Amino acid sequence: MTYVIAEPCIGTKDTACVDVCPVDCIHPRKDEPDFENVELLYIHPDECIDCGACEPACPVQAIFTEDDLPEQWKHFTAMNADYFKK
Repeated sequence: MTYVIAEPCIGTKDTACVDVCPVDCIHPRKDEPDFENVELLYIHPDECIDCGACEPACPVQAIFTEDDLPEQWKHFTAMNADYFKK
C-alpha cells in the first residue's frame, strides 16, 4: 500500500510533506521545473516506503493511504502514478 495525494492539495502545494519524506518520493519539489506548472504534488507509488511521515505534515489533510482514500478521490491514485510515467 502506498500514500496518495488528493484534491485538497490542488492550489496549495505546501511542501511540508516533501521536507519530511525520508526517500524523496514526493514531487515536484520547489526547485524542480514542473513545480509552477502542476496543480498538486504527487507521491511516487514505487518509491514510497509507507512510512507515513508525510500524512501528518500536510496542513490541508490531502494525503491518504490507498485504503483510506475517500471514494470521490479514488482517481488520484492513478494521477499520482501517471505523473511519474512521463
